[in-house]
Amino acid sequence: MSNSPLVSYTCLSPHHSGTRTASIDRITPHCVVGQCTVESLGKCFANPNKRASSNYGIGKDGRVAMYVEEKNRSWCSSSNANDQRAVTIECASDKTEPYAFNDVVYNRLIDLCVDICKRNGKTVLLWFDDKNKTLNYTPKSNEMILTVHRWFANKSCPGTWLYSRLGSLAETVTKRLTPDTTPAPDTGTGKDLYRVQVGAYRVKANAQRQLEKLKQAGFSGFIVTVKNYYSD
Repeated sequence: MSNSPLVSYTCLSPHHSGTRTASIDRITPHCVVGQCTVESLGKCFANPNKRASSNYGIGKDGRVAMYVEEKNRSWCSSSNANDQRAVTIECASDKTEPYAFNDVVYNRLIDLCVDICKRNGKTVLLWFDDKNKTLNYTPKSNEMILTVHRWFANKSCPGTWLYSRLGSLAETVTKRLTPDTTPAPDTGTGKDLYRVQVGAYRVKANAQRQLEKLKQAGFSGFIVTVKNYYSD
């Protein structure tokens, strides 16, 4: 189990439960309730009296930090069952409702969710906006689901601002995980020639009539004779 290459700051917290007992199929984003830096959040999670942590954090400038390796269960969501399966992410936010993120933090959250899904073999991120449906759902092998802290504790986390955007977040991440199958345009070399045949006729007069129609429409053309094409 790997960690995100987006991490630019690491401050490992002692507050975790060691190796997960379940595979990763959830992402749980949180609001920090403060426009903090990754360093200040790292100090918080290192505090022996705090007894809390998250796998990753996103500071107010969009930098990504790791506080608990992805292979380990963080102490973040007030739920052992959730944290055993979830990659948890604390995001810098305003201190009051709706606990808004600035654009650089939100966009970095999208990047981090895409990265987490890719490294864990997921091609779809789901948001059901329903606690019971989510917790009773068994994700397919290629699916990741979003969960929120408020489902497990008397908290508003991740705040109204992010909660109202989780559907859009899931759509955006899934779109970026979907391979682009659109054929690349043929830019050519500028020296290539492409020909289009518009008909093949057994009677030469019919071919001549078709050529005249093309010329009347403003196209050039010519007749090619294939000798002995038909055999009795």
